[in-house]
Amino acid sequence: MKVIETPIQVRYQETDMMGVVYHANYLVWFEIGRTAFIESLGFKYAEIEKEGVVSPVIDAQISFKNPVRYGEDTKVKTWVKHYDGLRVTYGYEVVHENGETAVSGETKHVIVKKDNFRPVSIRRSFPDWHAAYLEAMEQHV
Repeated sequence: MKVIETPIQVRYQETDMMGVVYHANYLVWFEIGRTAFIESLGFKYAEIEKEGVVSPVIDAQISFKNPVRYGEDTKVKTWVKHYDGLRVTYGYEVVHENGETAVSGETKHVIVKKDNFRPVSIRRSFPDWHAAYLEAMEQHV
C-alpha cells in the first residue's frame, strides 16, 4: 500500500499546560497528512469541491501512545486503510524522529453533495479518483 510521510514541526500554540501536544491537534495533523496523500495521487480537495461535493469525516478513532512535545520534529504517515467505492478510511501514524509511534488513528469519509449532504459514489462520479484509491491500496512500498 502507498504510505505518504508528512513532516510536522510542533508549534508552541499546539501544546497544553503539560507541554505536550493538545489531543485535538492530532486531528489537524491527520488532515494535513490526508491532504498530502490526496495530492500525491494527483488530486486536490479544492478541485473536487468545485464539482459541488464535500468530504466530511463521519468517524474518527485516535489512540495515544507517547506524548509529542513542543519543539520536536515528527511526521504523520497516511494511507488508505479501506475503500469500498463510497466510503474511504484513512489510516494515520504520528511518529517521533526515532521511529517510535506517538499516536495512531483513522478517519472515515464519504463524498456528499454540498447542498443536501446526500452520498455520492466515488466509483461512478469520480472514476479517476476511484482508480487511484484502488492502486494506492495495492501498491507495494
